[in-house]
Amino acid sequence: MNIPDALLPSGWYWAAHALMAAVVIWAVRTAPWGRLRDNAQSHLWLGTCVALLVLWNIRPVPLHGIDFHLLGATAFALMFGPRLAILGLSIVVASLFVAGGLPPDAFSVNALLLAVLPVGLSHAILRLAERMLPRHFFIYIFVTAFFGAALAMAASGCASVGLIIAYGAPQVALMAEQFLPYCLLLAFAEATLTGMIITIFVVYRPQWVGTFDDARYLPRP
Repeated sequence: MNIPDALLPSGWYWAAHALMAAVVIWAVRTAPWGRLRDNAQSHLWLGTCVALLVLWNIRPVPLHGIDFHLLGATAFALMFGPRLAILGLSIVVASLFVAGGLPPDAFSVNALLLAVLPVGLSHAILRLAERMLPRHFFIYIFVTAFFGAALAMAASGCASVGLIIAYGAPQVALMAEQFLPYCLLLAFAEATLTGMIITIFVVYRPQWVGTFDDARYLPRP
């Protein structure tokens, strides 16, 4: 769900700009750019950005400024790691703002909710699974890909809905409350799509999934 530019107090937007700038600087300075020097990997990263831009445009007509769509953030994070995923998703958010002629005031808030938050949660679940759970292929698929995508989608959607309920006009807030069950449905759809995509990539194109390690998840007997 997208946050409009007139919903929150102006201080929130300035704080979001500052936080987003810090995140982008950190991501640019620490991202594994060496991976994108490979033409195949750079084309894959750009192609993923384009695919997510198309995915985010598959959504119903917004009601009172409220819309919702799948994210693909967990798949992006598992393929390229959190920093390249955040940068790629930020490009997707910026492209939607430019294409829709939207004011830039709400860009940082939406980038934090639709990119930084779900990617950060996905990466945290990956690290927790690596540290606390057995090294097994199905752990990677069902915990990091499936459950991680569901949690990331639910957190992003509920955070957006919560802001609209807290600061929106009564009619818009009531409409947002009715969208809460759809966040759970979208979480299941996001989990299913991400689990299928990551499974296919791991089986047929494991070099596309940077966080998957054959030696770790497919140990030899």
